[in-house]
Amino acid sequence: MTDKKHDPPDHSEDFQKRLSEMLSNANFTFMAGPQPQRPQEEPETPEAPESPERSEETLRRIREFNLKPHGIKEYLDRFVIRQDEAKKVLSVAICDHYNHVRRCMESPALADKEYSKHNVILVGPSGVGKTYLLRCIARLIGVPFVKADATKFSETGYVGHDVEDLARDLVRMADGNTELAQYGMIYLDEIDKIASSPMSSGRDVSGRGVQVNLLKLMEETDVSLHSQTDLVGQIQAIMSNQKGKKQERTINTRHMLFIASGAFDNLPELVKRRVDSSSIGFMSDGRSQRTDSDYMKLAGTGDFIRYGFEPEFIGRLPVRVVCEPLTAEDLETILLKAEDSVLRQYEDDFAGYGIDLTVRQDATREIAQQAEKEKTGARGLMTVLERTLRHCKFELPSTLVTSFEATRETVLDPVTSLQTLLEKEQPEELELAVLEIAQFAEQFQTEHGFKLTFLQGAVSELAREAAASGRSVTDVCEEKLHDFQHGLRLIAQNTGNGPFKITKRVIQNPGRELSRMIAESFRRKESEESK
Repeated sequence: MTDKKHDPPDHSEDFQKRLSEMLSNANFTFMAGPQPQRPQEEPETPEAPESPERSEETLRRIREFNLKPHGIKEYLDRFVIRQDEAKKVLSVAICDHYNHVRRCMESPALADKEYSKHNVILVGPSGVGKTYLLRCIARLIGVPFVKADATKFSETGYVGHDVEDLARDLVRMADGNTELAQYGMIYLDEIDKIASSPMSSGRDVSGRGVQVNLLKLMEETDVSLHSQTDLVGQIQAIMSNQKGKKQERTINTRHMLFIASGAFDNLPELVKRRVDSSSIGFMSDGRSQRTDSDYMKLAGTGDFIRYGFEPEFIGRLPVRVVCEPLTAEDLETILLKAEDSVLRQYEDDFAGYGIDLTVRQDATREIAQQAEKEKTGARGLMTVLERTLRHCKFELPSTLVTSFEATRETVLDPVTSLQTLLEKEQPEELELAVLEIAQFAEQFQTEHGFKLTFLQGAVSELAREAAASGRSVTDVCEEKLHDFQHGLRLIAQNTGNGPFKITKRVIQNPGRELSRMIAESFRRKESEESK
C-alpha cells in the first residue's frame, strides 16, 4: 500500500492559476533568441476599449442601423468646417456599407454573395480634417475605430509592424468581442508614403509588399488573433483550451471598412502633365487657372498607378474624396463656430486660473491669417494661439487680473500687449487692496492693541490670492492672521509692542513665520539680559 502522506503534492492547478494571473497582468516579453526590433511609438488609438455592456449596445445599433446620409452630414457639420463634398461622399459610403452589414446580419445567406465594399481613399493637404471626419463618424456609429500610420508596416512584419495587427487592434478596441470587431473601421494615414514610385518621397522600401498584404486584408481574409511573435497571447490561448473554454482563433475582415488617406503632394503634377498634354497652343480652356486641388479632383486610377500603387490595391479603394485646402476665412470659422474649437480649450485653460478670456473679432481674423501662412491647415490655429497666449498664461495667473481681452495687437505683439495690460490693471486693483488692508489693520489694532504694518510684497500677495480665490482681501487677511494676536503677545512681552511688520513670507506661510518671529524675540530677550 502506498503511503499517501509521502506522495508529492499536485501543484499543477495552482501553477496554472498563478501562471494565468501572471499572464493577465503581463507587462513583459518572452525572449527566445533575438527578437524583432519594433519602433517605439505612442499608441495611435487613444479611445478606450469597449466595455461588454457598450459592445452589446453597439451591436444592437448595427443590427438596427437606420442612419441617413443627410443625418450623418449634419452631424459632421457640427465639428468639421467645409469639406462639403467629402462629407456627402463619406456619408453615402458609410450608409451603404452599414446597411449592407445590417442586411447580412438579418440574412446570413446574403453574406456569402459577392459584394464590393465601399472602401475610401481621402486625398488632401495636412490639417484639413481627413482624420477628424472619420473619428466623428466612428463616434456617431459607435463602432471600434483604429488609426495607424501606413509607414510603420513592413512586408514581412519583422522590421516594423504586420498589417494583420490592424485587425487585432480592432479586437482589442472591442474588448475581445470579435463579433463587434469585424464591423469596425480601419483608418490608414500617410498611405501615399508606401507608393513604390520615385515620385513619392520618403517611401518605404517594401511599399509594394505592404500594398499586397493590405490588399488581402481589404478583400477578405481570416486573421489569427495572435501573431507569431505574441507568445503571451499564444500561451493564454493554450491555457484557455486546457480549461475547456472555447476561444475564437481568427477574425474575418469581410465587413471591416477601410479608409486610406494621404497628402499626395506630387499627384497634381502627374495629373497636370496628363491633362495639359492634350492642350495645343491657346486652346488651354482655362487650364492655367487650375489649382492643385482642381487637378487632384481629376485624378483617375491611372494617375494613382503612375504614382506608385498596384492596380489591384487602388482598385479596392473605389470611393475617392478630395478635401479642399482651408482658407483664412475657413480657419476663422473653425475658431468661432466649430463645436470643439481649440479656442474653447484656451478659454477653459484661462478659466482654470479664474481669468475670463475674450478674443475680439479682429484678433480671430489675424489668428486665422497667420495660421493660413503656417500651411498646416487647422493645426496652424493652435500654433498661432500658443504663440500669442503663452506669455499671458505664464504671467496672469500670478496677478490680480480676472479678465483678459485679446485684440489684433495682442496677436501681433504678445509681449508688449501683456506689459500694457499689467501696467493698466495692477494699480487699480492694488489701490482697492490697500484700502481693505488699512481697514483690517485698524480693526486689528482696536481689538488686540497691536499695530500691523503691511509691506508692499504682502499687499501684492494678499491681492493676488484674493483675486485667485474670488474672495475679498479682508477675508484673506482674516484667514491668514487668525489668532495671530496670541503669538504677537509673546513677542511683545520679549521685545515690545511693535509695530509688527507683515511681509510676503508671513502671508505665504503665517504659522511658520510667526514661530520664527517668536523664537527670534526670545533670542533677543536672552541676549539683552546677558549684557
